[in-house]
Order: sequence, then C-alpha cells, then structure tokens
Amino acid sequence: MTANEIDYDLIVIGGGINGAGVARDAAGRGLKVLLCEKDDLAMHTSSASTKLIHGGLRYLEYYDFKLVRHALQEREVLLRSAPHIIWPLRFILPHHRELRPRWLIRIGLFLYDYIGGRKLLPRSHSVNLKTHISGESLKDEFSNGFEYSDCWVQDSRLVVLSARDAADKGADIRVNTRCTDLTAADDYWQVELQDGQTEQKTLLKARAVVNAAGPWVEDIIDLQKRDVAKHGVRLVKGSHIVVKKLFEHDYTYIFQNADGRILFAVPYEGDFTLLGTTDIEVSGDPAAVSTEQREIDYICGAVSEYFKRPVSTDDVVWSYSGVRPLYDDASANASKVTRDYVIHMSKSGPPLVSIFGGKITTFRKLSEEVIDMLVAPLQIKEGAWTDTAHLPGGDIPDADYNRFVAQMKARYPWLSESVLNDYTRNYGTRITTLLANATSMADLGEHFGGPLYAAEVQYLADHEWARTADDVLWRRSRKGLHVPADCAEKLTRWMQSHCQHRAA
Repeated sequence: MTANEIDYDLIVIGGGINGAGVARDAAGRGLKVLLCEKDDLAMHTSSASTKLIHGGLRYLEYYDFKLVRHALQEREVLLRSAPHIIWPLRFILPHHRELRPRWLIRIGLFLYDYIGGRKLLPRSHSVNLKTHISGESLKDEFSNGFEYSDCWVQDSRLVVLSARDAADKGADIRVNTRCTDLTAADDYWQVELQDGQTEQKTLLKARAVVNAAGPWVEDIIDLQKRDVAKHGVRLVKGSHIVVKKLFEHDYTYIFQNADGRILFAVPYEGDFTLLGTTDIEVSGDPAAVSTEQREIDYICGAVSEYFKRPVSTDDVVWSYSGVRPLYDDASANASKVTRDYVIHMSKSGPPLVSIFGGKITTFRKLSEEVIDMLVAPLQIKEGAWTDTAHLPGGDIPDADYNRFVAQMKARYPWLSESVLNDYTRNYGTRITTLLANATSMADLGEHFGGPLYAAEVQYLADHEWARTADDVLWRRSRKGLHVPADCAEKLTRWMQSHCQHRAA
C-alpha cells in the first residue's frame, strides 16, 4: 500500500493522559496522527487522581526504586514545562509512634531527596509540630514530623493541554468518537470509528495503532477478533472526598494509616481540602464506579486519627472515583500492585502498542518510549523532543510564575484579582488569547457565577474541545465547586446557542 492510500501514520485510542501524551509526542516528530476518545478528554482515570506530581514515597517500601527514580526525574521536567498548572508543594508527614519508626522514615526521605537528581525543589528535614504552623491542626500527641517536597498538578488540564499541543502540531483530536473495530492487513490497520452524536461510522487506514484506552485496554485488544496473548489488567478504584477547608496554611499532609496505606490532605481550590485515596479492586464497567459510603467512612476515620477536629461524612461537599488500569503483577494486595507502566507491542503484522498501568507523573516518559518503539516500523526520523518543551501556556519566562502574574496585572488592570489568578493558573501565557480584545469585565460576557464568564466558555469550546457544561465545570476546571447550583443548566443553554465551533 502506498503512502497516499494511508489516512494516518498513527491512530491513538484513548484521550486520557497517556493517549494525549503519545499523540503529542508523535505529532511533534512529524507523524500524521489521529486521537479518538469515546467520551471527553480526561473524563475517567486521568481526572480522578490526587492531583500530585510525585515520586511516590510509599513505593520505596515495596523496593520499587526504578519507579520512584523515574517519577522524581519527571517531576522536575514537568515542573519546568508547565509552571502555570504544576507548582511545588511542601508536605508534612507527622510521626506516628505506633507505625513506622523515625529512622526508617528518615532513610526513606534521604533516598527520596537524592535518587532522582533533585535540582529545583528543597530537600526534606525534620519539623517540630509544636512550633510549626502545620501542627496547629493536629492532635497534641503528634509532636514531631518531617517536611519534604513534591508538586501539585491540575490533572485534567494536563491532559487537555497535551492534546492541545498535539493539535497545534497537526494532530486530529476527536472526542465523543469510539473505536468499534480493528482489522489487521499486511502492513496497516483498518480502524472503524463511530461518532457518538451522529452514530455515523468511518473506516480509516493507519500504519500503526496505540491502545491507550486505560481501563478499557483489553476491550480494544479484543476488537481484533483474533487469537492474541492477553497480558492482564487489574482494575483498582481510588476514591477521594472534598470537604470544607480544614486548615489555614498551604502545606499538604501525608498520613500513615494502620493498614499500611497512606492518605493525603491537600489544600484544594482555595476553600476546600482534598482527602484520599482508597484502593479497592473492581470488576464490570469502569465507567459505572462511584464513591461508596464505606470509602467515605474509611477516609474520614483515617484522617480523624490526626486532626484535632474530626472529619465526618456531613463535611463532604463532593467526591469522585477513578479506576486505575494496573498491570497484573499477581500481588495479593491491591495497594501493592505496581503503579509502573508496561508497554506491549504486537509481534507480527502492523504495530499495535498497548499500554498498561502508569502514573500521571510518568506520562511524558511513557509517551516517549511508545514512539521510540515505533521508530523502526514507521521510519521516524525526528528524535525525542518533549523533555525540553513547554506545554501550551507554559512558556513563562524563566518559569517565574509570580513575576508573570504581576505582568498580567499591569497589562489587565481592569480584571478582578480572582479572575486574573484563575486565568493565569489555568491558561498561563494563553490568557492573551482568551481575553483577546477585552478591555473591561463587561467584555467577558455573561457571568455564570464564581470566576466563570462567557469569554472563558467560548475559549474552551473553540480551543479545548469543551462540548457540555460538565466539560467546563469539572474537567477543564473545577469551577463546579464555586458556582451556583443552577449554573450547569444555564451553561448548557448558553453553550447550545453560542458554542457552535469545536477546537481545531
């Protein structure tokens, strides 16, 4: 088959962080790429994380040094690439006398500081919780602890910006588009896609396919209708709860639990605290999972072991759950299943690469490895590039976010402080595209509540594939926590009448 008869060099199935990252890397190396997602970008696992870019301190206990080292190295790469949606956090680990001994924690933190080649973030040290501000919210029995560094990430925006970068480099991004069939020819794949709105089916030819379907990775493998080896995926649900702010400082807590797990308490969206997570093996449709009462009780009970004011189910204002598609390494305990990724490529016929597992922190490296595997079969001439590149909006001079905000305040003195801070955090340097020719708050259009105005909604529809109110309120942002209860209904009507364009 000639090149003219092929529609795409690569079709990527799945619009989570791995799929968006693979599409971005491939498009940047000159491939003709299509990414299809059956729902919305980051609709499932990739928007249900603890919102951390981290090495995974607890994985040291399982001797997963390779995973921790790679994740810590990626932490610094990502921090430089997107300083608007990724920023440093300082973590407080109170010492629990009945759990891990101090010397063991100290050794773990020493390794954590140095095995990843830390350059940008400060190292760990001990803290006196009787004098440190973080100790004010804790029970009196916790007098000592440790402080160390990791990073925060707006997870669903990381996905969308990766897809945006892929599109800027020529990739075709199709949301609400399901892959319904895969048929292998001698040197290409025939891929059947179905539009979720019109139900129209399209047949396309691609030289290679990447299966980044997350919890549905085995379903895509089954579409081939041929006898192929199964590698196994374990579906592990993680749930989080959001409560009203529990403390008045910017530190994040990491709590040890008696069952060997750890939980985080993270400052969230200004007015809230994010608590999680759980580890529960599940079966059935991954899209049908939800937070169970037993999970809420577990999280509330575990963090209440530390906070002076107990956290109860009545404090919960929102919860969310996601399913981690972990590679089945035969661990008996779901918490001990490796979070590292495993990549398999078909041994015959046109390339089919399937991705199992992975952490949001290591998505860029995973994506690079996937495309490196395709260098020979696709004759890719361009080399790896994403380790020094910025994500859209991340090209902030010297990665100095505070100086950038000051510059934007001077440029847009009429913009309210809350909206300015929201726009600079979410869009970085692309705030200028969002605001376009606006010269007053009135130019932002209809106000839906909180920091949400029509100008932002239009931007998200035009540039970031937002089609519904939930796309705007819960994935392109978390403004659903800040707007009135009737906002979704008003926003739906507005988008139906104003947002006819889709991101190109």
